[in-house]
Amino acid sequence: MALPTSRRNLLRTAAGVAVLPAVLPMVPSASWASAAPAAFRHPGLLHTQADFDRIAAAVRAGAQPYRAGWEKLVANGRSRSTWRARPLETVVRGGTGQNYSQLYNDVHAAYQNALRWRISGDRAHGDAARDILNAWSGTLKTVTGNADRFLAAGIYGYQFANAAELMRDYPGFDVERFRRMLLTVFYPLSDDFLVRHNGACITNYWANWDLCNMAAIMAIGVFCDDRAKFERAVDYFEHGKGNGSVMNAIPFAHPGGLAQFQESGRDQGHTMMGLGLLGSIAEMAWNQGLDLYGHAGNRIMRAAEYVARYNLGEDVPFTPYVWGTGTTCARREQTVVSAVARGQNRPVWELLYHHYANRRGLSVPYTKAYAERVRVEGGGGDYGPNSGGYDQLGFGTLLFTRAAAPAGGGLLPTGVTRVFRSVNLPAEGLAASGALGVLGEAAPLRIVPGPADPKGCSLVDDDGRYLRHKDFRLRFDADDGTTLFERDATFHARAGAEAGTVRLESVNYPGRFVRHRRHRLWLDRAEDTAAFRADSTFRPTTA
Repeated sequence: MALPTSRRNLLRTAAGVAVLPAVLPMVPSASWASAAPAAFRHPGLLHTQADFDRIAAAVRAGAQPYRAGWEKLVANGRSRSTWRARPLETVVRGGTGQNYSQLYNDVHAAYQNALRWRISGDRAHGDAARDILNAWSGTLKTVTGNADRFLAAGIYGYQFANAAELMRDYPGFDVERFRRMLLTVFYPLSDDFLVRHNGACITNYWANWDLCNMAAIMAIGVFCDDRAKFERAVDYFEHGKGNGSVMNAIPFAHPGGLAQFQESGRDQGHTMMGLGLLGSIAEMAWNQGLDLYGHAGNRIMRAAEYVARYNLGEDVPFTPYVWGTGTTCARREQTVVSAVARGQNRPVWELLYHHYANRRGLSVPYTKAYAERVRVEGGGGDYGPNSGGYDQLGFGTLLFTRAAAPAGGGLLPTGVTRVFRSVNLPAEGLAASGALGVLGEAAPLRIVPGPADPKGCSLVDDDGRYLRHKDFRLRFDADDGTTLFERDATFHARAGAEAGTVRLESVNYPGRFVRHRRHRLWLDRAEDTAAFRADSTFRPTTA
């Protein structure tokens, strides 16, 4: 299923290792259709190798809060290398004969041991994770039960795929057999649910039901190198008819940067679960080059601020929510935000906070406060013995903490939009005429970390095109996925002659700066003249 090109904000990731406290150089680009990578990145679900390099270095150095997050993981009994799997041929969730606790305990044990191996290099934990995964792929034939079987397929399908993704190259791990299990046991249930919704009205099931099955399909797609499945999950996120698509899961925007989650009138535990699933879907997509976090004006961020604010004890606006239930779409309505489970702690906040605040440079005061409240985040087994305590893989303090990396040597903040006005022609600024860069009515440009150097910056227009140089002429072009493009589109911000101004120096042609000549933008070699300095100096102002 092809994705509409206007909906796809591709991100390119530098392949270099990130070291503390750097962040991954993730940047928005052109349409997915025109610049999609040929193959998936591995590991590339919730975590990348650059993540593990950063985390391992921080843990070795005793840096906080990484060290506290590591100790939380080590203290969890499921992370012990002595854990032994208890695989089942038939897993039942819902109805008579429920036994699914064996599955979710083993899923989390596999994931936690895989984390300990990835971070510490201890083969005993790698062997334990491998043996758990192999035991299940060699035994499990069916996931069944009442309607809750779809929850099992979605939640444990995406979690299992994440654990397996960390072990895909480990000696003795039967990758092909695990793929078959995901494709024959978990995927068919998740796919069927998004198509038929168990025969019920399309709005009958809460957002979490769609979200966990979208997460499973996306994770299975990446692990199995099946791009059609990955794109199916993305398409449903953007355009699906059920309650899990982003505009149905977050149906109402409110003033003050807030947005109401679909289950806010139900209870706060399930609302936080939904945020965690949205964050997991967005993170998995991000690690494959696609920005779902920023979809529809950072809709997920606005929902996180809403949920965090209410659960911190403050009031929030609430729009009555009406939906249809059962097979006849009988009308139901919620008129107030629910206080059930208000103030509950779930390990979903670090991922959201560090993406929006530290990757993107955005202000998320309530999300920040809730992340600080829940810190240090644990995982399965730390939040109660029932299935709700295993809805998230967790350990976000260890896994998602990242320091902010200001672009342009700190002169330009990332994640914000600015117009760049010429200091000697202040009525005009950086703009596009077709694909060519010109000095004209200044266009709003988003500042993001440079793909060739996270200490540099790139400028991206509303169409996802990068300002880049080609034959020393400045252009606005779609990311073509090449190293050359990434370097052409990365600049170092240098201080201008006046306070609050910058000059943009090419990362691959040091000593050449963006400057205007006859209202065209060029990459010219610096000249020690007042005229050149004025022509190459710009004042970033709020768009």
